[in-house]
Amino acid sequence: MAARGWRLAAAAARPGGGGPGRAPGPGPASEPAPGPVPQPAAPAAASVYVHWPYCCKRCSYCNFNTYVVPAVDEAAVRACLVREAQTLLRLSRVKSVTSVFFGGGTPSLASPGTITAVLEAVMGAAHLPAGAEVTLEANPSSTTTARLAGFKAAGVNRLSIGVQSLDDVELRLLGREHTAAEAQAAVEAARQLFPGRTSIDLLFGLPGQSLGAWTQGLKAALGLCDDHISLYQLTLERGTALAARVWGGALPAPPQDLLADMYQTARTMLLAAGFRHYEVSNFARKGALSTHNLSYWRAEQYIGVGPGAHGRFVPHGEGGCSREARVQMLEPIAWMRAVQSRGHGTGKRVVLSPLEQLEEVLALGLRTDEGITHKRWGRFSPHLSLEAVFGAPGQALQQQGWMVLDGGGLRCTERGLAVLDSLLPDLLCQLQRRWGPTAPGPAPGPAPGGGTAPRGSSAARTGLRAL
Repeated sequence: MAARGWRLAAAAARPGGGGPGRAPGPGPASEPAPGPVPQPAAPAAASVYVHWPYCCKRCSYCNFNTYVVPAVDEAAVRACLVREAQTLLRLSRVKSVTSVFFGGGTPSLASPGTITAVLEAVMGAAHLPAGAEVTLEANPSSTTTARLAGFKAAGVNRLSIGVQSLDDVELRLLGREHTAAEAQAAVEAARQLFPGRTSIDLLFGLPGQSLGAWTQGLKAALGLCDDHISLYQLTLERGTALAARVWGGALPAPPQDLLADMYQTARTMLLAAGFRHYEVSNFARKGALSTHNLSYWRAEQYIGVGPGAHGRFVPHGEGGCSREARVQMLEPIAWMRAVQSRGHGTGKRVVLSPLEQLEEVLALGLRTDEGITHKRWGRFSPHLSLEAVFGAPGQALQQQGWMVLDGGGLRCTERGLAVLDSLLPDLLCQLQRRWGPTAPGPAPGPAPGGGTAPRGSSAARTGLRAL
């Protein structure tokens, strides 16, 4: 998972796209506008994200916080990851860690010994329950059977493999190191060691990619995959080689209607194969949902360790009583120097206001099929209910078929989930109006994770046709 800036990028409207109409007006006039809202009690648990910033090469679409260097002093990096994990867990005073996710970069380039050391540091600072999800992102080019067995022995029990495509031409366009055959072999090896806990990433919306090519690739992936698939629409990021080729006219940009068809076709195929569409970009069957990523979408605490990692937690160990957004220093050498001198490499920290926390609850929670429960909303907003902000069940966006508000909470319909980026600006404005006239407006900012966007972008950003 990923993050940039201070407030959720998901709050931004789809460029060039129109929303489906205004969100409902303020709640009943008889209900008073909220006064100061107490901070939610800090839960006794958090998830941990660990960022390994190094890669063998930079892919043509990549603008993530990654580095290609002649050699990595792994012992020094390992020592700093261990120390920062210990420091931040001590500052948070969480008693239990619910999951650990090693992302990057290419964390499968790290040795199993580094994974072991970090997990031991986590277990020394907080309780890590037996069987807690421990995920490692891996590239097919660095996932031999022996190496995967080493990661399993180190404590990893779930893999997320960056397949991206099963077509060699597409892989070369993306600048990937592996071939389709190598990706297939890596997934097969992973499934032998991590049955039911091997996820694959796929990208769609590549320049020149047709709906037929995408459909055939997805069929091949369904014949290969385990019980979890993440689908990301490729976005062209400034400063990347692929963006330069498209914007320079050397490659065609896919039209929005084609992206919409790709997304909906994939959804139909995956549902038919028994997958649950449990989040905008994620599908799982047989209960294989990612508990770590769910912690982000449910607005739980998470601690980011490593260069560029993001976190959200209450620093009780420093006397803090409010939830903070933290970003670790981006550049690895500068980050290591900071960790060695003061125990952590936090580069930015911002205390999130109650409104800002609710904005994150809204923007992240609506990405899931469960949406935002009344209990979760009430933890952050004890005096202003979902109904008070978004109207009684059956009103406005609900009447248009985009949202549902009922006893379970607020969530998107299938139609609404596909155009979430177009819905969010109005929903956030509605929250700000109901909160009070002095509330700040939305600004782009972080999703959870390690200082980089997901592999591609939110599938909500498919835009799925102008409305």
